[in-house]
Amino acid sequence: MSIEVGSKLQGKVTGITHFGAFVELPEGTTGLVHISEVADNYVKDINEHLKVGDEVLVKVLNVEKDGKIGLSIRKAKDQPPAQSHSHSHSNPRPRQNRVNDVRTKESFEQKMNKFLKDSEDRLSSLKRHTESKRGGRGARRG
Repeated sequence: MSIEVGSKLQGKVTGITHFGAFVELPEGTTGLVHISEVADNYVKDINEHLKVGDEVLVKVLNVEKDGKIGLSIRKAKDQPPAQSHSHSHSNPRPRQNRVNDVRTKESFEQKMNKFLKDSEDRLSSLKRHTESKRGGRGARRG
């Protein structure tokens, strides 16, 4: 069985680092599962999900010319194809977003102008109050 991009293989975790886990594949080759490809949620500590000796199902993401193999545990699960299928139903939404981009851009510019005005008003008010507490402009301390 050759290692091809997209294939799912059973492997054994042989080493764990702070950035991922090394998995030995059936032909004796080793690939890396990056920490971001271990689980669907955020992984702070990979040791909470994997340990050396664990048998895992991995999907081959890429095989580089220098022999490095990129693997994914989360994409090897059967759930992502269902998600990508439901994602294809949401294709009309980006079209709607493109139509709304002009309105969004206008409202963004309006919001930005309002923010800048409010910010300038607050800053000038803060300066007035600070200066009055220090005795006005040019007041010397000490």
